[in-house]
Amino acid sequence: MSAPVALIVGAGDYIGAAIARRFARGGFTVCLARRNGDKLAPLVAEIETEGGTAYAFTMDARSEESTTEVFARIEADIGPLDLVIFNVGGNVRFPVPETTERVFRKVWEMACFAGFLTGREAARYMAPRRRGCIFFTGASASMRGNPGYAAFGAAKAGLRSFAQSLAKEMGPQNIHVAHLVIDAGVDTAFVRERIAASGADPGSLPPDTLMNPDSVAEAYWALHKQTRDGWTFELDLRPYAEKW
Repeated sequence: MSAPVALIVGAGDYIGAAIARRFARGGFTVCLARRNGDKLAPLVAEIETEGGTAYAFTMDARSEESTTEVFARIEADIGPLDLVIFNVGGNVRFPVPETTERVFRKVWEMACFAGFLTGREAARYMAPRRRGCIFFTGASASMRGNPGYAAFGAAKAGLRSFAQSLAKEMGPQNIHVAHLVIDAGVDTAFVRERIAASGADPGSLPPDTLMNPDSVAEAYWALHKQTRDGWTFELDLRPYAEKW
C-alpha cells in the first residue's frame, strides 16, 4: 500500500517543520507549502536523509488560484490527501488606533481567509472519499482579544468559528476536523527577539517556559491517531507555568 499523504500549509521553520518531521517519521509522504517554497529545500533534504519522503510547493495560501493549484497537483501527482494542516500565522501587534485598513485586511487574509481556502479545498477532495483529517493551528487570540492584537484576534477567532462549522459538516462524513489552541509563547527566534525587545533575557527563562515546536507536532500526531468514537474538536496546549 502507498504511504498516506499529508499537506502542511504554512510549513515554516519551527512549528510547520516540526509537524513535517513528525509525520514523515510516522510513515507519511509530506507535502510542504509556504509562500517562498525555495526556503523548504533544507527541510526536504533533512527528511529525505532520514529516510522519509517530502515535496516542496510554493503557495500563497491567501490566493484561491494558488491554493487550488497546489491541491490539484498533489492529488494528481503524489496521491490522495489523508491529512491537511493549516499552520499560517499573522501575529502582529498594533494598538487599534494605529491599525490601518491594510494591516487588518492582511492579517485577516493570512490567519482566517487562507484557512477557509485550505479547509474548503481539503473538504472537496476528502468528502467524496469519506475519510481524512483537517487540522487548524489556533492561538490564545482564538479565544479572547487582547490589547494590541485586535487584528490577530479577529482573524484567529474567525478561523476557529470556520473550523467549528467545518467540523460539524464533515464529521458525519467521517472526516475529522480539529482546532489546536496554542496558549503559549513557542520557542522560536521571533518570540525570543520579542522577549529581548521587552528588556528580558530569553536565555534566563526557566526550562519549558516556552513551548517546544516538537510538542505541537506530537499533539497533532495524537489528534490524527484518535478513533472516530472519541474525536477531539478542540485541544489547548500550554506550558506548565503558563497563566490562563
